Amino acid sequence: MSHTTHIDPALLTVGQRFTGLSADEQEVLAQADRFARQELYPLAPRMDNDEWWPPEAFRTIGANGYFGIPVPEAWGGSGLDLFTSGLVLQAFGRWNHALALSWVAHENLCLYNLYRNCNDEQRQRYLPGLCSGKLIGALGLTEPGAGSDAMGSMRTTATPGRDADGDHYLLNGTKIYITNGPVADVLLVYAKTDREKGAKGISAFIVEKDFPGFRVAQKLTKMGYRGSPTAELVFENCRVPARNLVGEENGGVKVVMSGLDLERALVAPLCLGIAERALELSIDYARTRQQFGQPIGNFQLIRGKLAEMYVWIESMRLFTYQALRAANHLEIGGGGRGEIHKITAASVMFAADNMNKVLDEAVQIHGGSGYIWESEVNRLYRAIKLLEIGAGTTEVRKIIIADELMLR
Repeated sequence: MSHTTHIDPALLTVGQRFTGLSADEQEVLAQADRFARQELYPLAPRMDNDEWWPPEAFRTIGANGYFGIPVPEAWGGSGLDLFTSGLVLQAFGRWNHALALSWVAHENLCLYNLYRNCNDEQRQRYLPGLCSGKLIGALGLTEPGAGSDAMGSMRTTATPGRDADGDHYLLNGTKIYITNGPVADVLLVYAKTDREKGAKGISAFIVEKDFPGFRVAQKLTKMGYRGSPTAELVFENCRVPARNLVGEENGGVKVVMSGLDLERALVAPLCLGIAERALELSIDYARTRQQFGQPIGNFQLIRGKLAEMYVWIESMRLFTYQALRAANHLEIGGGGRGEIHKITAASVMFAADNMNKVLDEAVQIHGGSGYIWESEVNRLYRAIKLLEIGAGTTEVRKIIIADELMLR
């Protein structure tokens, strides 16, 4: 990420001040927006139409400093914070939501999780490549029989062993709905090392795509985010060197829960970016679409929809930013309980719900053209349901919030 130009706070508009962003944060968002509009937006139609993965996109993103944002410069990152990551994701979500989804799977679910939980030797091996975009990262948690109950119902196992090549673990099992799965070079994978202990018997491992016994079983076809590749992954006596154990054996639950809170904090700005773009498209359409001899934006019912969309988006923005600022200070191993657990669940639930309302009205404003597959607003509309499912379904988010409230 290029060095930001410091802006005189006195020059900020009322609207900019309302966001709560500092002048420097405004510039980060503006720079990321320009980059995404110029470099990522032109890729979006082909990615959706052909389920195409642009092979050089991650290297371009990495070369411009948009990976490893909260990772120290010593490991190849920018040395900034999670809030800055959220601003970048918001901008990417406006212009290419499929790449934005793959970005967050790489940047947050894999790269940042590894930084927070790995030892220095592991960081040295993997973080520079992930920060540069030369390596693509993914996270392997969900299984065919373990979705919302990902830890309790996990069946993938890791059995310790030793041979002529040294200590290792043999992984056996299947992961499903894995974002970046078909193209990932490095995966953070969870498996049970002690089945008797349930969720407390889970460990985390770094798996490389060329490890014997690992394969991509199938690339999955999705309704939305079609350019973000998703896969079923199979581990059949997949040999993982013991040095690729992340943290302590049976200590994976801390990695999972802390990572989920950070993931929820970052999914919210993706919702925000998508909703912002939908409003922009709707305003442009309302200005140019003529019916009954005048732009449809002159009609009170259309104006009412635009006004409601604006209110929903600005409410999303404030909630999203506050949750991100709170998550900025999540200690390593923290999360999975308490205020941050509740706040991040509430943030993504609120953002996803309001994004849905915004997109529903956006398609309505566009009328028949909004129902056509090739239109941009249709592409956005097909994507929104995922964000009520991924990172914990809406129902799971409500359970988290209610559980924390009842503990008071």
